[in-house]
Amino acid sequence: MNRLEMLRRISFGAQVAEEETSELANYFVETDQWQRIRTGEIDIIRGDKGSGKSAIYSLLINKTDDLFDSNILLISAERARGATVFSDLKSTPPTSEIEFISLWKLYIATLIAQKIREFDLGGSEGKNLVSTLIDQGLLNEEHDLARMLRGVSRYVRSWFHSSIEPTATVDATGSSTTFSIKITPTETDTAGKLSVDDLLAMANSALNASGRTVWILLDRLDVAFVDSHELEANALRALFRVYRDLDAYPQIRLKIFLRVDIWNRITKTGFREASHITRFVTLEWSDASLLNLIIRRVLSNSHLLDEFKIDKQTILANFDSQRDLFYQCFPAQVEQGTRKRATLEWIISRCADAAQRTAPREVIHLLTSLREQEIARLERGESPPPSNQLFDRAVFKLALPKVSEARLVQNLYAEYPQFRPFLEKLRNQRTEQTLESLSQIWSVNSVQTSELTDQLVEIGFFQHRRERSPETYWIPFLYRDALQLSQGLAEE
Repeated sequence: MNRLEMLRRISFGAQVAEEETSELANYFVETDQWQRIRTGEIDIIRGDKGSGKSAIYSLLINKTDDLFDSNILLISAERARGATVFSDLKSTPPTSEIEFISLWKLYIATLIAQKIREFDLGGSEGKNLVSTLIDQGLLNEEHDLARMLRGVSRYVRSWFHSSIEPTATVDATGSSTTFSIKITPTETDTAGKLSVDDLLAMANSALNASGRTVWILLDRLDVAFVDSHELEANALRALFRVYRDLDAYPQIRLKIFLRVDIWNRITKTGFREASHITRFVTLEWSDASLLNLIIRRVLSNSHLLDEFKIDKQTILANFDSQRDLFYQCFPAQVEQGTRKRATLEWIISRCADAAQRTAPREVIHLLTSLREQEIARLERGESPPPSNQLFDRAVFKLALPKVSEARLVQNLYAEYPQFRPFLEKLRNQRTEQTLESLSQIWSVNSVQTSELTDQLVEIGFFQHRRERSPETYWIPFLYRDALQLSQGLAEE
C-alpha cells in the first residue's frame, strides 16, 4: 500500500469524546485513577478542558451493563450531546441558594424514581415514591430530561412564590375523604406534606431493599451555565452542598465531572464545604502519558499495523518500545539543530497553554491536522517522508494554525467573550508584552491593565514572567498562529 493510500485510511479519532463513544475503548488506558472511579472510590472528577473527563463519563456509560451486574444503576442527569437540559434555567433561575438546593434534590429524587419505575425496584417504598411524583406531574413516560427538569423547576419555584397546602377531596357520598400529598422544600410537621429529604429517604430505602446503588452522573456543567458565572457559581455551590447532604443516603451517589478552572472560580471567594470534599481526583497529563495516548491512537489503525508488521500488545507492554515506534512514525525533529526540541517535546510545547498544561484534545487535533497536511502534500506529488515515517517535518508548522484557531475561538472566545476585544487588539503584535505596552495597545489605564492581565493569566492565555525587569506577559505557541503574533518583546 502506498503512503498516500494508507494516510487516507487511518484515523486518530475525534478530539471530543462525545464524537467517538464507540471507539474510546480502543484508546483508553485503565489507569489506577480509572479503577478508583470504576470501583466507586472517587466521586468528583476534575480536569482542564479537553483533559479526558468526558471520555471517562462516556466509558462509564458504555459499562452500564457491567455496573448493573455489580448492583449499580447509572443515571445521566444531562444529555450527552446537543442543547443542555439546564438551558431553561437561564431565563428563570432559582433566586436563592435554598431554592437551588431544593431543585437539585427534587431533580435527583425524580431521576431515581424514573429508574425505579423502569426496573420495578424497591417494593412498596419504590411504588410510593413513584406514585407520589406521578401525582405531582413530575414523572413522564418519555424519559425526557429537559421536560422533567422544567417540571421540577416550576414545582420548586411555586414553593418560594406561592403557598402550597394539602388539598382534600370528598367523594359523592360524603363518606370518604382523600388527601393529596404535597411536597415541600424542608421538613414540616403539617399533615399531608413530604419534604424533598423525605423523597430521598424513600428512594434510599427502595434502593436498599432491592440491593442497588445509583450513581447519578453530572457532566457538561461547563456548558450548562456558560452565559452567567454568577448563575454557575450559585448552581454549583448548591450542588456540592447537596453532594454533602447525600452522605445521609448511602445508596445514592453523585458523580460530578467538572473543569478545574470552574472549581477554582466557585471556591475563590471561600467555600466552606470544599475542605470536606475528599473523594476527588484531578486529571493531569505528563509527557509520558501523552506519548502513550499518541501511540494508542496510532495502534488503533489496523491498516498501519499490517503494513509495518507491528505487534500491538508488544508495543503497549513496553514504554521504550512506544517511544521507538513514535520516532519510526514521526521525524526526530521538526526544527533541525542541536538546541532544538525533539518532535514529541515540540508537539507537547506547541499544544500547551500559558500554565504549561497540555490537554489531549489539542494533541489529537494536531495529529488529525498533520494527517490532512501530509495527504495534501502527497496529492501535490511531493516525495513521501523516509522509511516508515507518516509525516514529513514540513507539515508540522502547517498543521498548527488549525489547532491554534480552534483553541482561541472555541475555548477562549466562546467561554470568555468579555476578553475578545482585548485579545483581538493583540493581533499582529509581539509574543511578549509589558504592562506599559499592553496599556498602550488596549488604551486603558494601568489599573485596568493590571486587572486584565491577572485574569488572562488565570485562564492560561498569559504567562507572567516575573524574573524580567520590567516584568513581562508571554503568550504561548498555542495562541500565536491564530493571532498572527511575531516572536519577541514588545517595544514600549
